[in-house]
Amino acid sequence: MPVFWLPDNTLTFPHPELANQDGILAMGGDLSPRRLLLAYQIGIFPWFNPDDPIIWWSPDPRFVLFPEELKVAKSMRTYFNNPRFRLTLDQHFETIMRCCQNVYRKGQGGGTWITEDMVNGYCQLHKMGYAHSIEVWQDNQLVGGLYGIALGKCFFGESMFSKVPNASKFGFISLVRKLQKLGYQLIDCQQPTQYLSSLGARAIPRKEFLAILEKNRQFPTDISNWSDLLGRREEI
Repeated sequence: MPVFWLPDNTLTFPHPELANQDGILAMGGDLSPRRLLLAYQIGIFPWFNPDDPIIWWSPDPRFVLFPEELKVAKSMRTYFNNPRFRLTLDQHFETIMRCCQNVYRKGQGGGTWITEDMVNGYCQLHKMGYAHSIEVWQDNQLVGGLYGIALGKCFFGESMFSKVPNASKFGFISLVRKLQKLGYQLIDCQQPTQYLSSLGARAIPRKEFLAILEKNRQFPTDISNWSDLLGRREEI
């Protein structure tokens, strides 16, 4: 399959199933809120190195978590039975992005795909009520968190970080439990990792993933700050 080039003046994408064997669908375009929202609605996400053009992906298979399949290891249950962390939502969105941007990740050579244009684009989506952050605290210090985009009854995870063991896992499990209560049907994890697999995520065919997104369009998106929707400074 060819890789398509997106014109700057046209808000469109090729069909996600036209992605090549590596999952790359298109290059170019911009990271405006309108284009980002369209991309996530149809199962596409941006991921690229700072010196590269924007690359848009639609991998097959797709790695996802169905909330009812969440696995919580015995070692994590003590974190909830005797809370060691405190959770807040949508209180420090850009800070969470910056922490994800700067965290060391093995195999990346100190680099990051979270460019300044990405920070700007997702922060705009946060102000619009589509992008959300989960913050994990220990002794009033920010020690972990994650961020992503919510559309309908699907949450599209983007990145997470931990400064102490299990902080991001605590945030992720807490988020999934909250979203399950709200009737969310899917958490998109994009690419497979052992970390997310241990929490119950699994690969599904892209065709199945796109069918879920098609049905997801019937659900309205709760455009809001999650500190209001899910509880301000709530402890789990």
